[in-house]
Amino acid sequence: MKRLLALLMVMGLIAAACGNDDDDAAPPPLNELNVAYFLEWPTANQVAQAEQTYDDVLGLTVNWIPFASGGDMAQAMESGDIDISYSQGLTPFANFVTGGSDLLLIGVAVSYADADNCVAHPDYGITADNAAETLAGESIYTPLGNVTHFKLLKMLEHLGVDTATVELIQSEGGPAAVAALDSGEVAMACAFGGAVNQMIANGGNLVMTGAEQEAIGIRVFDIISTTGDFADTYPSLLTGFLQVTEDANRAYNENRAPFIDTIAEAAGMDRAPTIALLDAFSFPEKDMQLSQAWLGGTVQQVMKDQMDFFVAQGEIPSALPSYDSFVDTSFLQAVN
Repeated sequence: MKRLLALLMVMGLIAAACGNDDDDAAPPPLNELNVAYFLEWPTANQVAQAEQTYDDVLGLTVNWIPFASGGDMAQAMESGDIDISYSQGLTPFANFVTGGSDLLLIGVAVSYADADNCVAHPDYGITADNAAETLAGESIYTPLGNVTHFKLLKMLEHLGVDTATVELIQSEGGPAAVAALDSGEVAMACAFGGAVNQMIANGGNLVMTGAEQEAIGIRVFDIISTTGDFADTYPSLLTGFLQVTEDANRAYNENRAPFIDTIAEAAGMDRAPTIALLDAFSFPEKDMQLSQAWLGGTVQQVMKDQMDFFVAQGEIPSALPSYDSFVDTSFLQAVN
């Protein structure tokens, strides 16, 4: 009965939100919602994922589909296979909208620094002081077109490394990054989540810490995104999704202890590495997200700064004059 009432309520809100004076037809009701996420990336909302709170509140089946990269998420949203991407990297989002994709940023998922980094192989002796010499002519295993790639390029620039002498090898995901570094065939491998911890545990070293990267202006956070078409068609559903997420974030931020095991299981991780990653994460609540420090202007400027940097590096031909139109806070503002 609870599920039925929730479904009727959500469908009624969707119909009311999308109707107009011309009595346009209501959008077709959804039976399923497809949400992209990352495995080995523990987040506060995974309690609601595991306990099917999203399903109950939204009144439909929510399919959580794991992806290897934010770029893959964007392509899946473009094709209609994914409705919402949770914890998509800001950089691939900005890359795709720069290229003309109809994507929309509706919230901030998680802020982090040390959970996304590059690890050097111990045999190469790479440090911040000697990186310009020790990385010259070497290979680096890294995702391309996402925030990890952006951080790597900014770090190399700061350390005085001539990027023309460095070969970047496209990553196939966290486990592949660990294997690449263990093989000794690359000098450094870049990844996020549990792969970073594993590479360090295997003897690798950080060339720059997350705090040191933040000190030179690198901010790292993931977002919640959808397509403009889906947002126009199902606005109340997006608000409902963000409401469940907000409730989960608030509960976690108040006392995370009861939720660790549930989050670890949902993320496909053991307890200890889950805690290690969560210690590097923060989950901003509604008021913080809507502030100037986030969706009030900073996120839009970070996108602009990243794309301008990629233009200067010759990675993309041009950036947009502004990224303001790709951020819509109306769904988050409707959250209680």
